[in-house]
Amino acid sequence: MKKVLVAGATGYLGRYLIKALNTQGHQVRALARNPEKLDDVKNDIDKIIKAEITQPDTLKGICHDSDVVISSIGITRQKDGLKYMDVDYQANKNLLEEAINSGVKKFIYVSVLNGRLFRDLKMIEAKERFADDLKSSGIDYSIIRPNGFFSDMTEVLQMARQGKVYLIGDGHYKSNPIHGQDLADFIVEKMGSAEKEIDVGGPEIFTQNEIAGMAFQALGKKEKIIHIPLWIRDITLKLMRSFTSQKTYGPIEFFMTVMTHDMIAPQAGSEYLMEYFQTSHNC
Repeated sequence: MKKVLVAGATGYLGRYLIKALNTQGHQVRALARNPEKLDDVKNDIDKIIKAEITQPDTLKGICHDSDVVISSIGITRQKDGLKYMDVDYQANKNLLEEAINSGVKKFIYVSVLNGRLFRDLKMIEAKERFADDLKSSGIDYSIIRPNGFFSDMTEVLQMARQGKVYLIGDGHYKSNPIHGQDLADFIVEKMGSAEKEIDVGGPEIFTQNEIAGMAFQALGKKEKIIHIPLWIRDITLKLMRSFTSQKTYGPIEFFMTVMTHDMIAPQAGSEYLMEYFQTSHNC
């Protein structure tokens, strides 16, 4: 049994991590700015720690007596006036320094697949900068690099519900998104691994066209996919970078870029995308 501090506990992955760790018999400490958001998983948590990760003074002692820290801290849609460097980099850096000062044995950071390839994107720049600091920190670490989450695919389902799915390019690029539960189980399984950087995706590989088709099928609707030429993508991004803030263009920049690359990682897990679409549709 390990004593594990989960940072990002109230997020999509954090809740699955809490349950997976508890199921495997580990002692779970959950870090949260708003502890009330953990009410639905509080029975799986041994200790809830209230702190604001962007404020170092609130973190003193939070890692005391913890063996492992797992951080999925990061923002996909900016809020509270914070930027990617404030959260994805500096907040994780604050947590890492506290972990080192407290004698934590291992720090696990959940980043993104192909992060080095997309380092010029604002959303990824901060993640990779923190990964660099983690590698040189001297603490034992693992960087988990998952593919897109099933929850990200909900955007495709929403477009299909409205009648059209828009894809960048010809839709032939492939990916294997992963369910949060499968990723959480994988991370817990790898806690004792000596591997430093670990790519992971879901059990099924699809083209973007196939994912869009599945969304229409789950909804029982006629398939209608609109393919946006790359030159329109390029012009759109150039204009957004020039005339909008990171808050606006960051997520769109990331989305429009990864859609023009294969995003395939080693396969893991047992949750299937069609079942997720069908369940999400019925909710």
